[in-house]
Amino acid sequence: MPVDPSWPLNSAAMAHPRSVQWAQLFALPEQSALTLQGRLRLAIVQSVLDGRLDPGAHLPSSRELAGLLQLSRNTVTSAYQQLMAEGFLEARPRSGVFVAPDARTRSAVPAEPPPPLGRHAPDWALRLQRPLAGRPTLSKPDAWNAYPYPFVYGTYDPTLFPTEDFRECCARSLARSQLPHWTPDLETDDVPELIEQIRTRLLPKRGVFALKEEILVTMGAQHAYYLLSEALLSPGSRVGLEQPGHPHARTSLSMRDPTWIEVPVDGDGLVVDGLPRMDYLFVTPSHQSPTTVTLPLSRRQQLLRRAEEQDLVLIEDDYEAENLFEGDPMPALKSLDRAGRVIYIGSVSKSLSPVLRLGYIVAPRALVQELRLVRHAMVRHPSAFLQHAYALFLSLGHHESHTRRVNQALRERLALAAEGLRRYLPDFRFDLPAGGASVWVRAPAWVDASELGLIARQHGVLIEPGDVFFVHPPYPCPCFRLRLSSIPAARIVEGMAALGKAVDELARARGEQRRRDGHAAQG
Repeated sequence: MPVDPSWPLNSAAMAHPRSVQWAQLFALPEQSALTLQGRLRLAIVQSVLDGRLDPGAHLPSSRELAGLLQLSRNTVTSAYQQLMAEGFLEARPRSGVFVAPDARTRSAVPAEPPPPLGRHAPDWALRLQRPLAGRPTLSKPDAWNAYPYPFVYGTYDPTLFPTEDFRECCARSLARSQLPHWTPDLETDDVPELIEQIRTRLLPKRGVFALKEEILVTMGAQHAYYLLSEALLSPGSRVGLEQPGHPHARTSLSMRDPTWIEVPVDGDGLVVDGLPRMDYLFVTPSHQSPTTVTLPLSRRQQLLRRAEEQDLVLIEDDYEAENLFEGDPMPALKSLDRAGRVIYIGSVSKSLSPVLRLGYIVAPRALVQELRLVRHAMVRHPSAFLQHAYALFLSLGHHESHTRRVNQALRERLALAAEGLRRYLPDFRFDLPAGGASVWVRAPAWVDASELGLIARQHGVLIEPGDVFFVHPPYPCPCFRLRLSSIPAARIVEGMAALGKAVDELARARGEQRRRDGHAAQG
């Protein structure tokens, strides 16, 4: 309810019933990131913008409001002064503080619910050219973090996030001296400091040399897939996918309706022998998604030879290359490419948190120039502020130290997952990877991982059933992936115990179904 601007507050206001309304109106919201002054400012601004304080409303004095909210008078005075400077409040001599007349932006028309759709409304289902709804892809429940055992993708571990290091870089980017580096519109360009860090810090670790003109920053790896789809693919383009393979890449590349060529994967990764003819091949050689196996050097060289023979372009996602726990890193396909046939996709934010959305493409200059124009038509460019902050993060060595911490934690979690699988699921097969953040598990042939996943949820366990990784999944599909990027180490083994109970429940349900089918057949 709007506050009556004629109602005066005086020294007796503390005992007035209206003081209770003031205290409720200006109750400090829970915002741990804000100071007391910031929280008071937020409460006042929300009251003004939400219409609970009308223009001209008379506010309590700083002394009175401080007493009501048990704040220091300086805190209230500073909040009032800041809001006056920003046009939300105004001071009237010998009268007090009031809501400014133009504190709220005027609406063109009163906001009302839209009328019911008429019979002539467009049929959007018919108008959609390439609907994505219903296509299989990785997903998890909205409240996934409420499950005690979340073995799922696309999450992060807050205990490993380098909070202070990343805050330092963000704060430095906000320094006045740094504003000219990222506040102007970049148009089709990227922040030069980030390009240089990618070129001189990240790519040499993978054996890749690139000129700055050959690097494009993206909003994550999936944005890179989509850009390449827009620039290179057309309906009928023959695109090879590993089977099983990366479902997010399949979703983005599918936007141009290519013809899929399914390429099998074995214990050494992509099978190169007998590779059919195609235009493009998407491959994850560092840690194959989802099986985590590493493509050996001999196959990498064989694949590059085959690419030249068939006029094939390889799209290399250097998936989880930095998560290596033992052995020497394998050189990226791009580092071995001498014919310009490899498009390289990397991510700089995945090890921190997927929501940061920063990645990059390394490709021949002519292609990068076109991709810049495609990106500009979509989003202009990724956040310049985030690019600048991450360039600082890389230059100060925080990326390397964070990667070491993450790898140590993942090594421990992989060992615990192996222990739990051997103890509680002894009939299930897996290969413990030398890196990455997941385990690919092969259940007995009678198990369908999707059915197991539904039962596992009832035991507090989230897994990634394997059918989503196939263009044409088998049934039953006995494979599934266990991601270890967010579940605490202390819960992994007990999570395997809970998953074992889900398997027992599935086995009982299957046995009961066979008995019912047998009785029905006899009847």
